[in-house]
Amino acid sequence: MLATNGRMKIAIQRNGRLTEDSVALLRACGLSFEFQKQSLYSPCSNFDLDVLAIRDDDIPEYVQDGVADLGIIGENVLLERSARVHQLVPLGFGGCKLMISVPQRSAVRKISDLNGLRIGTTYPTILKSFLKDHKVRSEIVELSGSVELAPSLNVADVICDIVSTGTTAKMYGLRTFCTVLESQAVLVANLASMRDKKKRAIIDRLMIRVQGSQEAGGKRYLMMNAPANSVARLKRVIPSLKSPTVVPLAETGMVAIHSVVAEDVFWDVMEKLKKAGASDIIVVPIETIIR
Repeated sequence: MLATNGRMKIAIQRNGRLTEDSVALLRACGLSFEFQKQSLYSPCSNFDLDVLAIRDDDIPEYVQDGVADLGIIGENVLLERSARVHQLVPLGFGGCKLMISVPQRSAVRKISDLNGLRIGTTYPTILKSFLKDHKVRSEIVELSGSVELAPSLNVADVICDIVSTGTTAKMYGLRTFCTVLESQAVLVANLASMRDKKKRAIIDRLMIRVQGSQEAGGKRYLMMNAPANSVARLKRVIPSLKSPTVVPLAETGMVAIHSVVAEDVFWDVMEKLKKAGASDIIVVPIETIIR
């Protein structure tokens, strides 16, 4: 049986906004598996791990109860479920905001204006904590879906729901008012698995790969040739992880310089390198950086 086959398991969203990035992360970690949304699990052929594809709402409980040793889940779902798990690392994808939105013509301008209003949401636990922190007394109306319709149907006065761009809120005559929670995907682990020596060793191996993949994200490996007398100028231009590598070339007075540069400043750096004397510039993607 799957539950007793002796292999560790990581639960990811079967189908949703975290699915593609979760699969991409695991593959960037060198895990080889055939992922199919219609299949419950996909065994890794080169790592002692099975990938479980399940509903995102079920992942916190699956990890908490030990059905899965690891899980990738949005912080919003994790906090709403109040699951007892160990958070290993934020993953940098699946970003979204849980926000309170009000009708366009609403008089609500500050958080205290929410006193006495009905707030429709599918996140009652998180919302309750937010209102308590701000000493606001509102009625929480628990909904199972179509939250944006609640004000127009007079089910609630305002809503608290996940917002990515705010476009959907505008379509329903709403405006975003305040942020309740900023969320992203996180990697979590079962508490007992973290205490188990054999399983912890596998988790630690996976964490090295995850962190290496994260370190490489948004970075490029830079190689160029330059006159040796321009190295000092070039080093001031290159925002390297450490001091760039400088290697003499067969041609007298010329060197090869290797470094790492962040993608968001790449083109600006390239222009400055050209002006400082660099030539034959080559840029390649980086899969992993292990510190």
